[in-house]
Amino acid sequence: MIARAVALFRDGTLVANVAISLQRILTGFVCGSLLGIPIGLAMGSFAPIRRILDPYTEFLRFIPAVAMITVAVIWFGIGETSKLFLIIYATVFVVVLNTAAGVASIARNKIRAAQALGATRFQIFCHVALPATVPYILTGMRLAMTNSFVTIVAAELVAANNGLGKMLWDARLYMLVDDIFVALLVLGLLGFVIDRIFRWCIFLFAGRYSPVV
Repeated sequence: MIARAVALFRDGTLVANVAISLQRILTGFVCGSLLGIPIGLAMGSFAPIRRILDPYTEFLRFIPAVAMITVAVIWFGIGETSKLFLIIYATVFVVVLNTAAGVASIARNKIRAAQALGATRFQIFCHVALPATVPYILTGMRLAMTNSFVTIVAAELVAANNGLGKMLWDARLYMLVDDIFVALLVLGLLGFVIDRIFRWCIFLFAGRYSPVV
């Protein structure tokens, strides 16, 4: 397997597939996070918004992104848009729920203390609510990244001309067992490295109060 991994690396096949899959994952993940964070902040901060959006969030989050592959292909074809949609779908609800939970976890006495010192609502948001919520946001993003990896592999298995998922599919068709294990190993290593980065970021922001161990 090691010899095959070296061969795939040297001829550029492995690097190209990794780069394509990683680009899809990161693009969809960033878009989903940028969409989910403000929605989560709004749901956690304002009860009317939470009452309006919560039923839709709870309904849609129980429909797996993998189950949406057929819908994505029908709507967007087998191009990059369908994969971007699936990664965003896999990311956004996890980030929304964790962000909203972070806002809800803020101790009321902290807000009252800031108000007693004359802080405006904007100052309370920037200096009290947001710093307290950041560890929860990062934890949600960390969990969402796992969903992104699962989703992109499934999407590339079904509707892609390149990427690690397509590499797995081709290896299965031609019984290239070494290629299968190389792709799985690379997926595991990529996920491990990205998860370590998230854990470090969470600890950096939260210190000894970090919600991760």
